[in-house]
Formats: sequence, structure tokens, C-alpha cells
Amino acid sequence: MNYKHLPFLCLLVFLTAGVLPATAQSIIRGQVMNSKQEPMAAASIGIRQFRAGVRADSAGYFSLPRPAGDKVVLKITSIGYRPKEVEVHTADSMLTIILDEDGAQLGEVVVVGAGSFEASDKAKGASLTPIDAVTVAGNGGDIANALRFLPGAQQVGETEGLFVRGGTSDEAKQFVDGALLPHPNFSSIPGVPQPARLNPFLFKGILFSSGGYSALYGQAMSSALILETVDLPDQSSANLALFPMMAAVGFQNLAKDRHSSYGINARYGNSTFYNKLTDAKPDFFHGPEYLAGDANFRIRTSKTGMLKFYSNYGYSRTGMRTPDVDSAGLLSSFELKGFNVYNNLSYRESLGRQWKMDAALAYNYYKEDIANQLLDARKIPVVIPASPYDEKNNERHEQADLGQARLVITKGLRRRQAIRFGGEYFYSKNRFRYNKTVHSLQDNLAVGFAEGDVYIARNIAAKIGVRAEYTSLLQRINVAPRISVAYRMPNAGQINMAYGVFYQMPGDAWLMQNRELNFSRAEHYLANYQYKFSNRLLRIEGYYKRYSNLVTTKPAVANEGDGYARGVELFFRDKRSFKNVDYWITYTYLDTKRRFLDFPVSMRPSFATPHTASLVVKRFFQVINLSANLSYTLATGRPYYTIQSDAAGSAYVFDQGTTNTYSALNLGFAYLFTLFKGWKNKDFSGIGFGMNNVFGREQVLGYNYSFNGLNKLPITQPATRTWYAGIFMSFGIDRRDDLINENL
Repeated sequence: MNYKHLPFLCLLVFLTAGVLPATAQSIIRGQVMNSKQEPMAAASIGIRQFRAGVRADSAGYFSLPRPAGDKVVLKITSIGYRPKEVEVHTADSMLTIILDEDGAQLGEVVVVGAGSFEASDKAKGASLTPIDAVTVAGNGGDIANALRFLPGAQQVGETEGLFVRGGTSDEAKQFVDGALLPHPNFSSIPGVPQPARLNPFLFKGILFSSGGYSALYGQAMSSALILETVDLPDQSSANLALFPMMAAVGFQNLAKDRHSSYGINARYGNSTFYNKLTDAKPDFFHGPEYLAGDANFRIRTSKTGMLKFYSNYGYSRTGMRTPDVDSAGLLSSFELKGFNVYNNLSYRESLGRQWKMDAALAYNYYKEDIANQLLDARKIPVVIPASPYDEKNNERHEQADLGQARLVITKGLRRRQAIRFGGEYFYSKNRFRYNKTVHSLQDNLAVGFAEGDVYIARNIAAKIGVRAEYTSLLQRINVAPRISVAYRMPNAGQINMAYGVFYQMPGDAWLMQNRELNFSRAEHYLANYQYKFSNRLLRIEGYYKRYSNLVTTKPAVANEGDGYARGVELFFRDKRSFKNVDYWITYTYLDTKRRFLDFPVSMRPSFATPHTASLVVKRFFQVINLSANLSYTLATGRPYYTIQSDAAGSAYVFDQGTTNTYSALNLGFAYLFTLFKGWKNKDFSGIGFGMNNVFGREQVLGYNYSFNGLNKLPITQPATRTWYAGIFMSFGIDRRDDLINENL
């Protein structure tokens, strides 16, 4: 397939699509003002039933195409003002809309916490929303991938997960309605990032904390991705999507009394055809194949009560062959079958007199089978009874159960102050088998926490908390204090500072070898300044992290590692300077070293690079119903090592180097239309298409070394470019953007 001119054609469409002629349709016009009759420049005006929207000009005036129908509802928002909804009827000509000030936003400081990016339906202006997070070109429908375009996160192309501020992906955890999500992605495959299990549009709120997060969450040394599911849908709906690698179908049914809903979604993916079409490497002999399904129900139990249940099923199977790094004439075969079920039941209720309860129960079952074989050139299994070949034919089986219960009680106090306290309980049982060797682990983790929001003055606030954990497996206890302080400046800028201690259990692979290990520990020190102005957001942050008790494996498994991470980050987002354009720019400087695993000394880990910059640009061309998204990342090279042992068993670095610069441009487009305009519940359809790594740059992500360290093979992406094209439809509610972005 010839892609020679495709990057330039895509860029041409992105830059010039706005000059195409408009189609004739009625227009909604109006002016947005505040209670003092002053124009609200850059106020956001959107139609509630649709994703499209506009910004008011410097005099507060706006205009946008009117969809078919006798009545539409406009939603108007602006920083520092309460959102407002206005019904617009056919006879309305010129609207005048008055927004009321939101005193909490304008005057009082709000502690989000240094190190946190808040994204929820309550966030205003330039803050990130869930739609913002997943409309980043190249995210693949994975919130964690989208957040790699925020400061602090590293671009690691050979595996899934979040690598934040010098931490491993295991040090970043995800939580759904307060409960831990232990396996957010399908089972890992060497060198091939795996997709997320959950639909990102399940969530109404996202809080990405790259450090200094709340005492209500734990067992994550680097960061926490805190997700809140939607309550009830706006109305009943159904959706369908067809792409070369994926097909999806689902529905949501809202009861007539609007007090309950239920829904089912299913998705099947198989990359066999796509891999043959693009001549992908490695040599896949099966899939990758994925099957995912989810079901949910939601019940409004009272005016303030909500019961939500969510269940997710996932199955994956992949088989692939790669050249064996120890012999030019042999092949290594890898086959994986993975299975996962996640159930989450949450309940919240106001108990009166400003008391509130949040409770959650969750259960996860995970199973994984891996078979490795050594093959000859004819792809026939061979057995060589000599090192290292005698270790290359093996079978691994893992089975894990995780149950958890959580309760949080909140007492509201005067001046928006509050006290929260509660506890968690985790029960885990893991079974492992390597060939005929069997291991098992069982743990009971009990947690207690308390946290308070304190307003010292109108413009000074603090969040003070403590968390304590006890594990029966290690028979150890930890106590983790945390504090965040915020000062709101007269010009609407805000300074945030945070300190916290964070503990994490060692991984199961190490606990099987040493049951006497301790918690690993990290201390976070953070300070940032952020300023919101005219739908723009500027954020500058500095941090320092100190690690202790990291797991080391040479000469034996122990807690003898340590390390540090420090850096400066910049985030700037602008929704105003260019008409109908939303963009953000990030820069991350990271200086980190750690002594862990088999590192003989403190070194920069292979997943960390000193400099990372990214650009995200989004534009919707209303007159032609075309959505365009662009993302670009530039990062300096990452280190790679091979570590050998001398005659005395001491580790040393045998070979090392730095990969080339990482540079990737991703583009995504969607043309939106309606096929069945006469239907009562008309469809909202579209054609989505896009490409990742448009310019086809060969990304070397590291190296696999031979047993003796003398030979190495580069780790690259399965294809230099990846692309998609397909059609999607939704009925009852406009979910076109949702379906588009799962494939961007």
C-alpha cells in the first residue's frame, strides 16, 4: 500500500476544510451578558442534544446552525458563572441570555491539589472534560493513552499503561467509583500495547493526579486515575459501529419515570485481516482477537440516592512468532489466552443534616494462560537441552480473585468545609503455575482513612488527611500523612502546594520469592501555579519524589532499592485565540534515577526520558459537519541496558545506549450526517478515518538482548503507520463523537 502522499493530503484537509461552502439552514442568534449587562466574551454556547458548540465574540454575540425540530435547548457556560440552559423555539429570533455569578468560583479558593488535573461535568472553561480526554487523536479509546498527552506522563510505545514522573506503569492505578480497577487493559503482549477493557464514555468525571492525591486512595506510588461513572442517561439510545478491526453494538434504556435505566454493549475485534493488509510485524498466527461485553443498571433510590451496577467481561487471544534473539535460525512462539470479569456496585445517599454516605463493592476475576515455544525455520517445535534454550519451552498459568468493600462518610460543615472518614477491605487470592511448579498468595488488606477540607481564610484552604493500611501477608502496617494547601490570588491565579507519603505492596512475582518483603515507599513534594483567563489555562508545576524500599533482585530479592524523580512541567490550553479551535501545549522535564530490580547502581530507567513535548489541536467545521483532530509528540531518546553477572554473582552493565528521538503525528477525521431523517428517532451517523504516525517514522523503543548480551534486536511498533476507517450510527441520542473517539 502506497502512503507516500497520504500525510500531505490529510494535512491539507485539516487546514482547508473550513473554506468549503456552507449548506443553507436556519440560524440561532443571541447575546450573552452577566447580571451587570456586560457582554460575556468567549462564553460557550452549545445545543444540549448535540456535541457541536460555539464561542461568543468580544461583544458577547453568537450564532450557530439550528437543527431540525420545533424546540432545542441551549447550554451556556463561562468561567466563574453558573451554567444555564435555555429553550429556543422556532419563533425566537434574537436571544438575550443572562448568566449569574458563581461565588464559589469567583471568590473562594478550591483545593484540587498540586499534581491533579480535574476533569468532570462540573469543571468549567479550560478544564478538561471526559470528551476532551478521549478526543485526542491516537488515543485508541483508552483514557490512559489520552492522558499521555498531559504533562508528567511518558510516551512509552511498546506497552500499555501510564508511566508518570519516573514511575512504572504498576505504580499508577485506576479507580472506578472509588473501587480499584486491577486490570484496566487486556492481558499484556511483548512489544504490542493492549487496548482498554472499559468504554471511556461510561464515565462522567475524570481526575488524573500525577502526585499528591487524596488519602481516600492508596497502593499507587506514582499516580491515581480516579473515574466516576454516569448516573442516568439523558434518554434511551442504541448504537452500532463497523470498522475493519472492530464491530460494536449496544443500547441504553431509560425508564419512562426517568428514575432507572439499564444497558448492554458488546464489542468484537480481530486484527488478522488488518495485519495481512499492512504486513505487520511480528508474524501473528492468531489475532490479536478481543471480545468485550458490559452490562449496567442504575436506580435513583431517592432525591439524593443513586444505586449503580456495572459488569464487564473481556476475553483475548493472541499468537505470534518473532526471531529468536539467541539464534538467527530459530523462532520464538508466544501464545496468550486471557479472561477477565469485573463487577462494581456503588451506592450513595444523603443521610440528612449534611451527612453523606458513599459505598462500593467490587469483585474481579482474572485468568491468563501463556505458552512459549522454540521453533525451527519450518515453524516446527524444537527442544535444545542447553542454556539458554532449555528455558524457552514453557507454560505459565495465572488465576487471581480480588474482592473489595469500601465505605466513606462525609460531614459537611460551614463555608464549604467537610470531614470525610471511612475504610476499605481487600481480599486477594492468586495462584501461579510455571510448568509444574505451583505457587499461591493470599492477603487481607485492611485500610482506614480520614480527611478534612479546611478554609483558613477566604483565599486560603487546605486538605489534610491520613491513611493507614495493614496487610496480613506481610504482617506490616503503614501510616501515610497527606496535605494540600491552596492560595487564591487577587487576579484569579492560584498557588497549590502538596506533600504526601505513598506506599505500595511489592508485585506478586517478587512475593513468591520472598514473603518477608516490606512496602515500597514514595514521598511527594509538589508546588504549582495556575491561572485561568478568558477561556485559557496556564499551569506550571515543579515536584520532587523520593523512593525507598524498592524491590531489588540481585543478589537476591529484597527491599534494598531507592531513587528519586524531580522535574518541571508546563500546560497551556487555549479555546479563544482561534475561532472554533481548541488546542493545548505541554512540556515535561524529568530528571530521575533509581536502583531497583537488577540495576547494579542508580540509573535512569528505560521508560523515562528527560524531555517530552506535545501539541493537541481540535476543530469542528460546523458548516460541513467535519470533525478534525491532530496530536503531535516529540520526546528525547530513552536509555536501554543489558545487565550481566560476573563470576561472583555481582551485576554490572554489559552494554547500554539511548534510543533515537521519538516523534509522532496523529490525525483523525469524522464526517457526520443523518441517513434516516424521516424516522421518529432519527440516526446520527458518520464516517471516521485517521492515521497514527502519519510520516512513517521508524520508532525504536528499546532492544531485546541475547542471553550473553552480544546480540540485540530492536523493539519497534508492529507497523510504522496505523490507520482506521469505518462507519458508526446511533439512534435516540447523538453519540457520534463517542463512537468516533474509540477509534482515534
